[in-house]
Amino acid sequence: MEEKMREAQPEDKTKVLITGAGGQLGLELQRVFREKGYEVYGMDRDSLDITDAEQCHTMLNRVHPDVVIHAAAYTQVDQAESDSDTAYRVNAYGTRNIAAAAEAAGAKLVYVSTDYVFNGKGTMPYSEFHPTDPVNVYGRSKWEGEELVRQLHTRFFVVRTSWVYGAGGSNFVRTMLKVGKRDGRVSVVADQIGCPTYTKDLAFAIEQLSSTQRYGTYHVSGAGSCSWYEFACAIFEDAGMRVDVVPVNTEEYPRPAPRPAYSVLDHQALRLNGFHPIRHWREALQDFLRSSHET
Repeated sequence: MEEKMREAQPEDKTKVLITGAGGQLGLELQRVFREKGYEVYGMDRDSLDITDAEQCHTMLNRVHPDVVIHAAAYTQVDQAESDSDTAYRVNAYGTRNIAAAAEAAGAKLVYVSTDYVFNGKGTMPYSEFHPTDPVNVYGRSKWEGEELVRQLHTRFFVVRTSWVYGAGGSNFVRTMLKVGKRDGRVSVVADQIGCPTYTKDLAFAIEQLSSTQRYGTYHVSGAGSCSWYEFACAIFEDAGMRVDVVPVNTEEYPRPAPRPAYSVLDHQALRLNGFHPIRHWREALQDFLRSSHET
């Protein structure tokens, strides 16, 4: 089925440029694409300043990639509320610069976006066709990035994901393991529902998408859903740790940026376009814990 699904693993389409290469998703993307035989150019903030339009054009003209994966982002959700200029400079105009440079270079573009483009007031999983309504600066800046991709590029994939964790960088899984081991007790929000996503699954899906011409907006997250509290309980259970997990409400832990209460993503576009379904988040978590040696 994998071979039927692919429209190409073409011999003349071998170069991929990845922004945000130093992040947990960027590291996984580099690994997956190298394993698939691509020539990979990983760009971190020191090698490519995405807020510099001229530098973006110069770099993409030099590399002349066939695919650009734009994973670099300003992800400080709470800080964005008081530093909106930086959030928009990176997430909106930085994306504009990459989109324009990728279009000029003739490269396909994958833009990694977020579940935070929705307001979280729903009770059913959000499909790619559901109206967006971000409730914080981070979500709005990422949404503007999506819009600029749609305006400036002709062959793109917008990939929305959520609750991402992986082997590199800080994330919820690693934080829970660290705090649980240190304190034996954690308090975790129980009234925010979403989809944990392992970077391995996300990177694999992005590679599958980018090898086709089935352009558009896609939701890529772990199958199923849970609260942060349920996620934490699963982490400790699968890691074989005895930790007291205390459920709390969002109101008990106020944050500068409001969070969507319900941001479960439906993978309608993946289904309709014949792509492999994403595995359940619990199976992915167990895979991560086995392979990461975090415990």
